[in-house]
Amino acid sequence: MKRAVYVPIFNDYANPSKLVALAVAAEDAGFDGLFIWDHLVFESHGALEVTDAIVALGAIAQATQRLRIGALITPLARRRPWKFSREMTALDHLSGGRVVIGAGLGEPAELEFGAFGEDPSPRVRAAKLDEALHIVDRLTRGESVTFEGRYHQVKDARFAPAAIQQPRMPIWVAASLPARAGLRRAARWDGVVPVQVPQSVIDNPKAPIVWPEWWLSPDLFGDTVTYVNARRQNETPFDHVASGRLGDAGCGDAGLAEYAARGATWWLDWVDEDAGTFERTLEMVKRGPQT
Repeated sequence: MKRAVYVPIFNDYANPSKLVALAVAAEDAGFDGLFIWDHLVFESHGALEVTDAIVALGAIAQATQRLRIGALITPLARRRPWKFSREMTALDHLSGGRVVIGAGLGEPAELEFGAFGEDPSPRVRAAKLDEALHIVDRLTRGESVTFEGRYHQVKDARFAPAAIQQPRMPIWVAASLPARAGLRRAARWDGVVPVQVPQSVIDNPKAPIVWPEWWLSPDLFGDTVTYVNARRQNETPFDHVASGRLGDAGCGDAGLAEYAARGATWWLDWVDEDAGTFERTLEMVKRGPQT
């Protein structure tokens, strides 16, 4: 099971230089990857400062040599897939073929979509996401693309150069349980990043966020592995991504070995997004992956 640091882009981490410093420290300490969030705006006890994920990833790519990098997740429904394809291909070349594309619907929808006059409904975002994934996959491969969808149209477009990674850059899809649509979507691609939406948030989307409630127990994680694997149509490599808090060797009382035994191929160590935590986080990352 590979290990990665998972970093927000808020508060202390809205400074791209600090994200680069964390990435360099993570690589030096033996982590396998560093992934960041991707948001336009975010609120937690008030509006937070936010940086741009793609710009930050470009700097991280230039400063590192080995880490897998990417944004988990990019809400493709608010991106033009052809522009995103150019960005990801350039990033793949800049990094020497180390990019993972993370994709999902995007939350919180009213802030990320509704505030800018875009339809925040899950059905529309899901349809846009599925169309965009098809386009991104083909454009980044260097294929000639003609596509006529409800929300996107492409006519005889071909991008060169293609991404370094072939047959494509890995595409990991977010899944927000208890809904299963994200799991079914992920089965068509190269990986799944599941979280558990607490009932308190389902009942009230503005409820305070308590991150440990979002992480899956080993048993629930194992259920997602079984569910996704049963729906895959090929035997190409596939990543099941588990996660918990940086510094905890597991989720709650569970150890990392329990997740690996249930099929996890990656473990994400989540970084605390609260202000004033950067120096503490940097020291924890320098200690390397905890077991």
